[in-house]
Amino acid sequence: MKELVYKTHGTCAQAIRVIVDDDRRVEKVEFMGGCGGNTQGVAALVKGMKVEDVIARLQGINCGFKGTSCPDQLSKALASML
Repeated sequence: MKELVYKTHGTCAQAIRVIVDDDRRVEKVEFMGGCGGNTQGVAALVKGMKVEDVIARLQGINCGFKGTSCPDQLSKALASML
């Protein structure tokens, strides 16, 4: 099992705590800050998914004109764990 606290860039959330099991499936995601309902929803939806599938689905999602988003930052956090 791997755990990471990823410092985000360009989002309302300041960090993301991610736990991935030995089969490279998302065990838990916790956003520190951000839009509570949205970040809890994203965390619930990706639980149990393979890391590669989460990255493929969330990478490149933008929030307004920020050039990134909380889901995009989660994809970057997971990519850094591979």
